[in-house]
Amino acid sequence: MTAHFNHTIIASLDSAAMGAYYRDLLEAADAPAWGPFTNIQLPDGVLLQFASPPLEFPPQHYAYLLDDDHFDRAYARIVAAGTEHWADPQRTRPGETNTEHGGRGVYLLDPSGHYLELITRPYLPAGRGGCGLEQPSDARLDT
Repeated sequence: MTAHFNHTIIASLDSAAMGAYYRDLLEAADAPAWGPFTNIQLPDGVLLQFASPPLEFPPQHYAYLLDDDHFDRAYARIVAAGTEHWADPQRTRPGETNTEHGGRGVYLLDPSGHYLELITRPYLPAGRGGCGLEQPSDARLDT
């Protein structure tokens, strides 16, 4: 069997608030909660589990591949909520999106301080670690 990503636990200051934030932004489905976990499920079946650990945690980076229509809706939510966002991970281009890798992208912080990246094209084309969404033939791998 080919390996597939199944689930991850995202450390959260408030697991219920984080679950709701990600559910709305990613248009994910609620999933049954158990133990310390608030869970949502992405359309491809990946389970995101939010839990509040009893210790401080460093911020992590999570990147999500969205189709163009979903990106438009997510970006509209980001702007409407007044959420700080940037075109670059260094946060030098506030209030902008980028056009890297033949698509669009944006960076923001979630309510627990993790770095989120929303992109419309994978970094690698399908068959080279990509997810199968079409990447333009003129996309460069070195950008």
